Order: sequence, then structure tokens, then C-alpha cells
Amino acid sequence: MAERENTVRNSALLYPRTTAAMADTIAAATVSLFLKPSTRHSQLFLTLTASLPVLRFNSLKNPKFRPLVVSSSMSIDSVAAPQETSSKSSFFLDHREGSRFLHFVKYHGLGNDFIVFDNRDSSEPKIRPEQAVKLCDRNFGIGADGVIFALPGVNGTDYTMRIFNSDGSEPEMCGNGVRCFARFIAELENFHGKRQSFTVHTGAGLIVPEIQEDGQVKVDMGEPVLKAANVPTKLASNKNDAVVKSELVVDGVTWNVTCVSMGNPHCVTFGTKGGEDLQVDALNLAQIGPKFEHHDVFPARTNTEFVQVYSPSHLKMRVWERGAGATLACGTGACATVVAAVLEGRAGRNCTVDLPGGPLEIEWREEDNHVYMTGPAEVVFYGSVRL
Repeated sequence: MAERENTVRNSALLYPRTTAAMADTIAAATVSLFLKPSTRHSQLFLTLTASLPVLRFNSLKNPKFRPLVVSSSMSIDSVAAPQETSSKSSFFLDHREGSRFLHFVKYHGLGNDFIVFDNRDSSEPKIRPEQAVKLCDRNFGIGADGVIFALPGVNGTDYTMRIFNSDGSEPEMCGNGVRCFARFIAELENFHGKRQSFTVHTGAGLIVPEIQEDGQVKVDMGEPVLKAANVPTKLASNKNDAVVKSELVVDGVTWNVTCVSMGNPHCVTFGTKGGEDLQVDALNLAQIGPKFEHHDVFPARTNTEFVQVYSPSHLKMRVWERGAGATLACGTGACATVVAAVLEGRAGRNCTVDLPGGPLEIEWREEDNHVYMTGPAEVVFYGSVRL
């Protein structure tokens, strides 16, 4: 009771226009309001069992964060994250609202954000690509870089992961996305505080994420693909079937590029031919990125990483993602960056890669030729969408 009284008192402080009758309604409805910490912002969450007026939820850490408006008539509702969950009682397994609603959890991996659905009861995604585009819209939807589905495993794997980008296209894989996927599965299966790994089937093949005891996710990303035809790129190979520090003319400027696939295509550049070392913060990604992505030497389009070298173990990267544009982080891109840096003789096999959203630890092991990525994935909020 004391906790409920504190909740109502806090609600009155947050919403000074709330009347005593409104407070009584809130108490009767057992509404809990609390803050969910995040590296990007903090938000307010709501769970309710009665009809209430519209409440506006603002970020406390980021005053520019767009308010989330919640009402009983909206098609997208924000709902409280339970403070303690189990595989039977977690929010996204609660279907009391009926089949008109799909529950989701929004995650981010260093700011690369995703809407994640529990889709384990069907081998096909519950929403279509054009619906994903609407959900990813940051003004008229939930807002995200992509939509992820947790589906049943195939070919002996524990789970299958599929992704729709914000433009409706479907990539083979996503490094930050698979970390978010892993944390989502950990929530579903109640792996909290336990070191746990499982197998995931993706369009790029088998991926094995491991939840660390500190909540970080380490992912075996498999072997990089270097053969030009398999990246794919039409650039001529110049080093054992690979394209390493090759010349590529983009909008009249010659860039040195190395092409790598981590199950999805990447073009990595450390600068222009004969130019000074790249200063990535000075780049106009929105202008140059699309010209790389849609260049005719990349038949499947490409992700592009622009890299600055601080030291043999410390790189800084900005990315233009195929189908998503400029994002705050790209896990497969960070992996491709370290592979390219090693091939060009710029870095060692263990590197910290700084991205706009934060750092990732990348290791390209010589003994098994696999690339390992370690980084965070965090819940932003829980919600449901009426389709």
C-alpha cells in the first residue's frame, strides 16, 4: 500500500493538473510509473487496467527526445516493463488484450535500435515489410532502424532471426540486432545473471551469441568472406581473390576500399587515394553514403564503413547502412572494419572500435578464422501495437 501511495504521490508531482479523483482512479487501477535507465535516455512507463486520460511521457536525460503519447485509442501503446519477470509472466508473453495487438520490446545496441517481436509460434513474420516501414518511422510510428523477429529454429538451431530494415528490405544479418535478439531471448527464457549461449539461424548462416554474466553479449560472427564474387562486388580481386585497398571512383573522387562480407556486404575505406588520413567526423554521410551503397560495382548494394585509425588496437568508424542509412552503430560493420584493417596492415586482430553510439570489442582469431564481437544491448521500452 505504501508503494502504491508513493506511486500516486509521484504521479501528482509529475502531472500537477491531476485531480484527487484522478489520483483515486490511478490507485484503483494499480498504475505503476517508474523510470527505466538507458545509456541514451530515461523514459516513463505505464501499465494500466482502467481507461485513463492521455499521459505524455518525456525523456528526463534527453530534453530533445520526442514525447511518447499514450491513450486507450492509440494504435501504439507504451506499457510498463515488469521489474521481475519469468518465462511465464514476462510482458511479451501476455496476450490478455487479444489477437488485435502484437506485443513488442524496443531494444538498442549502442543506439542502433530495433523493434523486437516474439514470433516463435510461426515460421513467418507476423507483420509485412510495408508495415515494418511504418513502425520504424520516427515521426508517425514507434521509431527504429529495423524490426526483428524471433522465430522457431531450423536445421537443428535453437532459434531463427529475421530482420526488416526501416526501408522494408531484408538484410542477411545484423550484428547489433543479434545482440538485441540475444537479450530478448534471455528475457523470454529467464537467463538473467547466467552465462548462456544458443544457436541462431540467420540469412548469413549460423550465429552463436553468448550472454555474459555482466549482461554484455559476445557473438561468434563466423568467418569473414573475402572472395570478391561472394561479397559480392564487381571490383577485380587483387590479393588472393580478395579486394584489398583497391581503387573505387565515387562521384569523381578515388577512394581506397577493401571489401568484406560478414554474411552481408561491406565496403571499408580508410581514405582517398593520395589523401590524408580520414577524419570521419568531418564527413557528410548523407551525401556520400548513398553513392557508395548504390554504386554499380555492388550488385546487392553495400554497407559502407569510413574508418579513422587511432592506434593498431583502436579504430573509429562511421557507417552508412544498406537499407537504413546513417546509424549510431553497426556490429557487422565493426567486424568488417577490423578484418579490413588487418588486411591493409593498419591494425592488429584485437581492436576497440568506436562508433557514434559507443565502443565494440572485436577480435579476429587466427586459430579458427572467426570474428568475435562483444558489446551491450539494452531495453528501451515495452509496448503493444494494434495492426
